Amino acid sequence: MSDTAMIPDSQAQRGTPGAMKWGIGGGIIAGSRGLTLAGLMLAGLFLLLVPLMAVFLAAVGAGVVIVGNGAPRDHRIVLGLALLAAGLFVVRFLVPAALLASRRLANLTRRLAGEWSGVEIAVPYQPPPSSSSAKLPFRSRLLWLVSDPATWRDLLWMTVNATAGWAIALLPAVLAGIGLIEFIYPATQPNMGARLGNSRAALLAIGIAFVLAGAASAQWLLRAYFGLARSMLAPTGQAELALRVHHLAQTRSETLDSGAAEIRRIERDLHDGAQARLVAMGMTLGAAEELIDSNPAAARALLAEAREASARALAELRALVRGVHPPVLADRGLADAVRALALDSGLNVDVTAGLPGRPQAPVESAAYFAVSELLANVSKHANARQTWIDVRHERGMLRVDVTDDGHGGADPGRGSGLHGIERRLAAFDGILALNSPPGGPTVATMEIPCALSSPKTSSY
Repeated sequence: MSDTAMIPDSQAQRGTPGAMKWGIGGGIIAGSRGLTLAGLMLAGLFLLLVPLMAVFLAAVGAGVVIVGNGAPRDHRIVLGLALLAAGLFVVRFLVPAALLASRRLANLTRRLAGEWSGVEIAVPYQPPPSSSSAKLPFRSRLLWLVSDPATWRDLLWMTVNATAGWAIALLPAVLAGIGLIEFIYPATQPNMGARLGNSRAALLAIGIAFVLAGAASAQWLLRAYFGLARSMLAPTGQAELALRVHHLAQTRSETLDSGAAEIRRIERDLHDGAQARLVAMGMTLGAAEELIDSNPAAARALLAEAREASARALAELRALVRGVHPPVLADRGLADAVRALALDSGLNVDVTAGLPGRPQAPVESAAYFAVSELLANVSKHANARQTWIDVRHERGMLRVDVTDDGHGGADPGRGSGLHGIERRLAAFDGILALNSPPGGPTVATMEIPCALSSPKTSSY
């Protein structure tokens, strides 16, 4: 994250996430990351032992009860039941927590794969039956975890990670370590080189070769490691289809609810605003009609009042239309509409926009109102001196970045505005990514899959 006093460079923000730096420096970084993965391997091995321990205790207990262990029958039954009780205790209190922890560990692997190697791994888990897994009773939570095929794929990945993962992730560090030993050990053992049949120069060359081999292979092996992770942690075709269906059903329901709420808002605004003014204007015109012969001066005053009421009603209708679909958006497109928003916001906003064509009207509208809500949040909460908006289209995505140098700390869970933006974008399979550390800056990135119409053939 850039310093708050620096203006974000739009080109720098367009860099590919997880891009690897090649060369010796990049090899050293990749090798150190491979060593970091050893912690994930140990944690995965520990979590894997929990369900294995439950199975082992239950199997041994059942075997002692059924087959026996040479002890008297009463002792055998007591021992078997104690082992079975220990297995049930592990299942009741440790297995669900271990399975949830394995999901967090797998998700950490997915995130590191994208950040370190640019290998994107989608999250495949089935949603919990209720809004939060923590609120589920034990049986429902255990059934939800065990019935999800992704849980078993996580456990399989931890098994493979504890075996083959070591060889892939730690091999560069091992090669570099051997090279360093070739430097250090002969210096402490002067005759070692002669006993090995190598001169000091030969040992130095061998050490350099091993170090370079470790640095050169680190990046390739790190990418191979995360490629192996993707083959096991990515959703299967059936799971991806199920997640897609669930996502579409959820966004469809939210879109319908949002649309119904918007219709109610428009109806309320019309009823309380323009409609009321038009009714009052009709009554004023009726009174003027009755007075036009007997009291022309009073009739003229009423007509002037009716004219003012019609002007206010027209202004309210125009404001309502702008809230539904602003004319500048329909006439000039998203880039100019965002510039108009920036001018009306009262903030110091720098807008950079480069769109070779126009998105579909619903996508334009969603992006426009999302930017409007973000600017409103900046104005109300951020205490920012400068705001930057970057609008562009790349790789089939309409991308809008809104950055401010305010005090940060924005959280979608603390208010409905950001959550409303997420719902609005989800209707188009779009996403909102928010990075707002305490102290700032805040970077909100919106991405909506869409195609652009050609400027020559656009009918807007």
